[in-house]
Amino acid sequence: MATGEELKAVLRRQPVGVCVVTVDLEGERLGLTVASLVSLALEPPLVGISIARQAALHELLRAAGGFGISLLAAGQVEVARHFARGVPPIVLWHGIETRAGRRAPLLEGSVGWLECALEAEHGAGDHTFFVGRVELAEPGEPGPALVRVEGDYA
Repeated sequence: MATGEELKAVLRRQPVGVCVVTVDLEGERLGLTVASLVSLALEPPLVGISIARQAALHELLRAAGGFGISLLAAGQVEVARHFARGVPPIVLWHGIETRAGRRAPLLEGSVGWLECALEAEHGAGDHTFFVGRVELAEPGEPGPALVRVEGDYA
């Protein structure tokens, strides 16, 4: 059986899109950079994201029953880094341009946005795979999306 490090070494060669998942539960707002967004179905429209169980966003997403996704543009590297590190909640949104979504704040300047109701969740090792039923899919400005490859943003 392959080790987690062996898997990581191979998969980091595959470019993946970068997005920020956001949650708002009664004014408690969190965001987290992820590179695990996948399209699952068109009828009904479903997407999936994988969130580490120890991530602060994990339980808040469960309780909120839904989430927002901002698909980052190539020029949003600093936004991706901001939401990837453990920024204290008091400064998490400082200097970040957002707009109101139905379920959670959405990040301005993104190439697209999704708003999802939590449809299902599945344990996946040290992560949970959350399935979202897409309630809103909105394109942003045309342009290249931010991707992650070989452990860095491109």
